Amino acid sequence: MMRGIAFPLILGLGGLAILLSLGFWQLRRLEWKEAVIAEISARIEAAPVALATVTDPEPKTQLYLPVTVSGATTGEELLVLSGQKGVGAGYEVIAAFETDAGRRMLIDRGFIGEEARDAPRPPVALSITGNLHWPQEADAYTPPPDTTTGLWFARDVAAMAESLKTDPLMVVIRKAEGDAQGIVPRPVDTSGIVNDHLEYAITWFSLAGVWAGMTLYLLWRIRRRTI
Repeated sequence: MMRGIAFPLILGLGGLAILLSLGFWQLRRLEWKEAVIAEISARIEAAPVALATVTDPEPKTQLYLPVTVSGATTGEELLVLSGQKGVGAGYEVIAAFETDAGRRMLIDRGFIGEEARDAPRPPVALSITGNLHWPQEADAYTPPPDTTTGLWFARDVAAMAESLKTDPLMVVIRKAEGDAQGIVPRPVDTSGIVNDHLEYAITWFSLAGVWAGMTLYLLWRIRRRTI
């Protein structure tokens, strides 16, 4: 009898061990991801510093850095196809901005609905609190900007800076004093960071339970045939 159930038992226990190990691995990944998200949240919500005091901003060390900066938009802007829950389709407004010190840079002013696409947005003086950001949205499947409509399909700081002739530097607005042009800021946050590890863990543990049940059923069938 033992010879008859040895292989199914080994197979069942081996499969169960593999599935359980994958579940526990996902739990460890969940713990790691939550720590990463907490660290990013703390960085985003830290006390802002004056942008003028930040030397050579770059994504490796200054990503999400909270900053303050004053100056004015130039009237030059790019629109990125976007959407907002409860509102629908619209655009993210990426504008050229000249600081009080004379530096040309990019600002992500926020969201407008489709109906506001052609509304005038003349130059305006702004005092901004926001976060430095270099979004990684464009990939091999992202269409290039539409030269006919002027629409972009992802935020690409380097390409947008080249288009608007600014430094490759962007501040995503959290708050802007002086902005009365109907643009809704969309501050940097952690909502876009995917964290599906708990769901994956539940899936692996569920599969482990099914595998254990199938193994027990198979052993029961073998035992009945040998009685």
